[in-house]
Amino acid sequence: MVSIIDALVNRHDVIVYDSESHACIMDGLRLHIGKRFAFHHNDIENCEKQLQRATKLTEVSGGGILVITEGVFGMAGDLGKLDKIAALKKKYNFRFLVDDAHGFGTMGANGRGTSEHFGVMDEIDIYFATFAKSMAGIGGFVASTKEVISYLRYNLRSQIYAKSLPMAMTLGAIKRLEIIQAHPEYREKLWTNVRALQKGLKDAGLNLGNTESPVTPVFMKGGVTQSTQMIYDLREHYNVFCSVVIYPVVPKDVVMLRLIPTAAHSLEDVDYTVKAFREIKRKVDNDEYPHEMADFTK
Repeated sequence: MVSIIDALVNRHDVIVYDSESHACIMDGLRLHIGKRFAFHHNDIENCEKQLQRATKLTEVSGGGILVITEGVFGMAGDLGKLDKIAALKKKYNFRFLVDDAHGFGTMGANGRGTSEHFGVMDEIDIYFATFAKSMAGIGGFVASTKEVISYLRYNLRSQIYAKSLPMAMTLGAIKRLEIIQAHPEYREKLWTNVRALQKGLKDAGLNLGNTESPVTPVFMKGGVTQSTQMIYDLREHYNVFCSVVIYPVVPKDVVMLRLIPTAAHSLEDVDYTVKAFREIKRKVDNDEYPHEMADFTK
């Protein structure tokens, strides 16, 4: 993603992007020596305002506009407003780049991603996704017109000066793609688990924010020390592994425990996880996790 952004724009171009874009997008933006404008997260009115600013600049510079957002925002699990951004193409001239790392294979009637979910696949000019999520591998891909992909092949510095994927991983990715296409029942099973998990957690009084995808954040109160105790407790005493997100990604007094169910999980696994999180919530509510780390030097 870093190199894609770097290769697609020059100093005459302007980038308009969602303020909560993934770190890899932000790193790519830092390489851009032209102007860039952030719009408030999923705020289409503000996005249009930034497009107006960008249009005025490109009318002078002769450059173009690149709009960047995500299909599924990987932290909170909410969806980018791809349909509403795509609709702005009727008023403004820009190319649309979507990072759909968490949407590819999981979103849409055929698993083709969040753009399929919104019915705007033809409006996405550059589509990026990874093999690390639904395909459980490494690497990723970018899709666009033949002209754009031919250009990127010879201008992506991260690829020119890097090794190709090992053949075993490449063959594995092809096989996984075949499975996604041939076995929609796996995606259906995934969503059965997602709906059961998210309903169970909500019924237990847990805050999941505004997720609309398999990414399931659970927001708790606490700081760094409490978050360490929570994930240790979950792993050692409940056999549940999840990632933890703390400040500065979330406010200082917030802990985000991030769950992503898979098609390989059973509803029994889901029920067990909900019960474990209900216990963790009880401990948080009762302030049972220490606020300071133990001093092991004494």
